[in-house]
Order: sequence, then C-alpha cells, then structure tokens
Amino acid sequence: MKKILISLLTSALLQTSAAAAADTQGYDNKKIAWGLGSTRDEYGRPTDAVAAQKKYDELWGLFVGDSDKKRLWLTFDEGYENGCTPMILDVLKEKNVKAVFFVTLDYAERNPELIRRMLDEGHTVGNHTCSHPSLADCSPEEVRAELSGLHAYIKDNFSYDMYVMRPPKGEFSEQVLSIAKELGYATVLWSFAYQDWETDSQPDPDFAFDRITARTHNGAIMLLHAVSETNTKILGKVIDHWHENGYVITPM
Repeated sequence: MKKILISLLTSALLQTSAAAAADTQGYDNKKIAWGLGSTRDEYGRPTDAVAAQKKYDELWGLFVGDSDKKRLWLTFDEGYENGCTPMILDVLKEKNVKAVFFVTLDYAERNPELIRRMLDEGHTVGNHTCSHPSLADCSPEEVRAELSGLHAYIKDNFSYDMYVMRPPKGEFSEQVLSIAKELGYATVLWSFAYQDWETDSQPDPDFAFDRITARTHNGAIMLLHAVSETNTKILGKVIDHWHENGYVITPM
C-alpha cells in the first residue's frame, strides 16, 4: 500500500529513546472517533477518508489508497473467535487472496493455531492492542505498552514482527499515530465498514453483498468483522465480484 510498509521494522523496533518519547508531546491527544460520512469523490472514495489520508499521511496513517488503481485491501478485526475464522481462511485460500487480521492479545493466546495458520498461508497479522482500550484515553506509556506487549508476544511465540496496527473502536489521536510510528507501525483505519459485528442480529446476506459491492472503490480499505456469519457466507461471492470487476486484492 505504501513504501513505508516494506521492511518497516528493525532490530531496535521496541527501543524507544528519550528524544522519541519527548516528540509525542507536540501532538494533540484529542480523541478522533473514526467514521465515514456519505459524501464521496468522483472515484467513489469517501471524502472523509481522502481528507484524513492527506492530513495524517506523515504520521503513517492509512485511510484509503490511490484513486487511479483498482486495488483494495481486505481486513478483518478479531476480538474473539466464534468459529468463523477457519471458514474465512478456507475461502481466502481457495480464492488465493491475502488479507489482514487485526488481533488482540487475548485472541492470540486463545487461538494460537489460527495465528499460525494465518501466517503460514501468507496473511498479515496486525496489532489490535493487548486489552482493546480506546488509545486516546491512555497515557503515552500505556499506548506503548498496549502495542509493544502484543508485539513481543507475537514475536516470541510466532517469530513474526507486526508492522500495522488498528486502534480499537476506531478511536485515535495525533499523539497515538505518533507513538505508533515511533514503534514502527502504520496505523490502518478503513474506507468501508458496515454493521456486521452483532452476532445475534446478522445482516441479510443479499443486503450485505449489495452494500459491500456497491461501496467498493479504488484504494478501498475494507473492514469486515470475522465474527460475522453473513460475511463468512458471502465472502467467496464478494471476492469473485471484485475479481470480475478488475479489482486486485493486495496484502499489506
């Protein structure tokens, strides 16, 4: 998606200097609750995402990709496991598609076999923090602990260095972006999401398919929740639609 995603990490990823820590003090910690309005540009991209990309690009914030390429990124948030992820992985393997899975520490501890499968099958595992707090409500030290604690766990148990993170609840601040960058992370939000996370009130599959495909756009960062039975049911059909319409689904 960006050159910064290529080999972001170094052996000193988690060694923060006093100067780097001081740098965060210059950034506003006002909470931003990420959401998308209905206005779109001529390419179908949400104008809120386009504006945020310009505003936070230097802090390695990722909200939407370029308008001139039929490219998109498929991302899943993993707060807990309810049996859908193995089927999602089956579909992705069948369709030869790589996705990004943002996991918490609890998820990784409870589902090591799924983390291992994600990595073995070429997917990106992203940092969704240790305990899923609103990071803008945390002190700089707490933000670092939330990110570096999960980073260390994944590194120690799976020999994998994470390099993308998604703030829980889509809530962040300029200071949070700065700290994430300090730790070697790009912060990935999204340019498409819909209400798919309520397991006892799942959207109709036809509605969900139409909603997802109608809102697909060049440079889309698609957020789906892996607890959704509807998403699992329609994923293969959605991927086929994307491919048939010339979209390339690329890994981060």
